[in-house]
Amino acid sequence: MATPDLFADHISALPVGSITDVAGVRVGHHQRAGRGWQTGTTVVYVPRGATPGVSVRGGGPGTRETDALQPQNLVQTIHAICLTGGSAFGLAAADGVAAWLEERSLGFPVGPPDDLLGVVPVVPAAVIFDLGRSGRFDHRPSADFGRRAIASARAEQHSWGSVGAGTGARAGGLQGGVGTASTTVEIPGPTPLIVRVGALAVVNANGSAIDPETALPWAPDRFGLRSPNERERRRLRRQLTGQAASLNTTIGIVATSAALSKTEASKMSDVAHDGLARAIRPAHSMFDGDTIFGLATGEHDIGDLPAAMRSTPSRQSALNLILAAAADTFAAACAHAVLTATTLGDTPAYFDLCTSARPRPGGRTRSAQ
Repeated sequence: MATPDLFADHISALPVGSITDVAGVRVGHHQRAGRGWQTGTTVVYVPRGATPGVSVRGGGPGTRETDALQPQNLVQTIHAICLTGGSAFGLAAADGVAAWLEERSLGFPVGPPDDLLGVVPVVPAAVIFDLGRSGRFDHRPSADFGRRAIASARAEQHSWGSVGAGTGARAGGLQGGVGTASTTVEIPGPTPLIVRVGALAVVNANGSAIDPETALPWAPDRFGLRSPNERERRRLRRQLTGQAASLNTTIGIVATSAALSKTEASKMSDVAHDGLARAIRPAHSMFDGDTIFGLATGEHDIGDLPAAMRSTPSRQSALNLILAAAADTFAAACAHAVLTATTLGDTPAYFDLCTSARPRPGGRTRSAQ
């Protein structure tokens, strides 16, 4: 296993933002690598709760509790989402998350008002296929992975790339990983409102996150990368011609500080798939389980002006700005996942092949506003 260098730390800290820039959102990881293990779990934890949504576009998803997130159904608030390796077996990690939440009385109340322990935590989950990446098909996340991941969740999270659910991830012949990004949206009005949108992506794609012609990410805008030299471009193209594992997926979460309904949070998840499709090509195949969850923390009220055309202030025009940011931010999170990955096993990371793409020392990258 390659030892991460200072540049990996630099990329992790690039000013692309983080999903934890949305106030109230925390992220935790747990993974095992080596001795027959290469898998893990990532949990996004919202202690104060958030309005959820979901959009499933892939032909081979592995999910839990997605029906509960449909707008017409009962649950209006959740406290955590579990993203994990292990294919369908890995859904067991969500059991550990649910148990941890129950111990803290966080969940849907089902008991009498004076029974604080009468809750059922609703923990939506999605999986990637990483079985056998370490040579052991039976080494996959358990409930303990989920418990450890949520227990480690912090607002100040700097671990990205080949960690958590991204430990066993691959992306079109390269090492995949967990990536993140955020941006701000200004909602026009008499008193302009600043809303935060953040994303987290676990890139384990059957498609590629890298353009084989330029040897740069399809969504490179925020990273200030230099163009790799011709020798490195040839080397990368040889690696990208290899077929990725046939059962892969890209999963993630887009969160906002805006107060949205379940219908609007689901629409945000749906449009975030546009960002996925920009960053990974092809996407949404029969061999992908592409799933994006939405979270709206409700910090900022975007108003309730009636529907109107987009040139007129309305709730819909404000929502449209958030939707556009969701797509842009999820695309950046997908690129971040591949750029922060480090080599595990026999699959190379991007910067092992394209060293000359590294930003100049001391250079700054552009953060979306």
